[in-house]
Amino acid sequence: MKQHKRLRPNWDEYFIGIAKAVSTRATCLRRKYGAVITKDNIIVSTGYNGAPSGMKDCLEVGKCTRKELQIPHGERYELCHSIHAEANAIIRASVYELRDSTIYISGTDDDNNECSSEPCMMCKRMILNSRIARVVYSNGKKGFVIVNPKKWLKERV
Repeated sequence: MKQHKRLRPNWDEYFIGIAKAVSTRATCLRRKYGAVITKDNIIVSTGYNGAPSGMKDCLEVGKCTRKELQIPHGERYELCHSIHAEANAIIRASVYELRDSTIYISGTDDDNNECSSEPCMMCKRMILNSRIARVVYSNGKKGFVIVNPKKWLKERV
């Protein structure tokens, strides 16, 4: 009898897939991002981009200010009503859970195509300040990038 080896995703593939699933809860009309924070391969927190609790989101209102004004990705975040997925995941975890953890980030654009999910400058600062040790984000090409956030210190984020 021939035995078939069962293929399983490695931990990074597994958790980036979960981040992609979390992104489906996003309320942004422009891009949907999901984040998963893990420690010792155990999920400690998740987050997706959307309006703060109690505030109407873009889905409810039916419009995106940044999209209407044709503002390029990565610019004029002050006009956005959403909190980023990374921030939502960070604020729902304890200091202990964040220290030396990994954050996984995945996103899709308004056509549901995978897009680069590299954190913005503000999220990079939050990741550094929360002591997250490793960042894994989708690169928009059905793959992902692994980063030690301490390298961002040289970039002056």
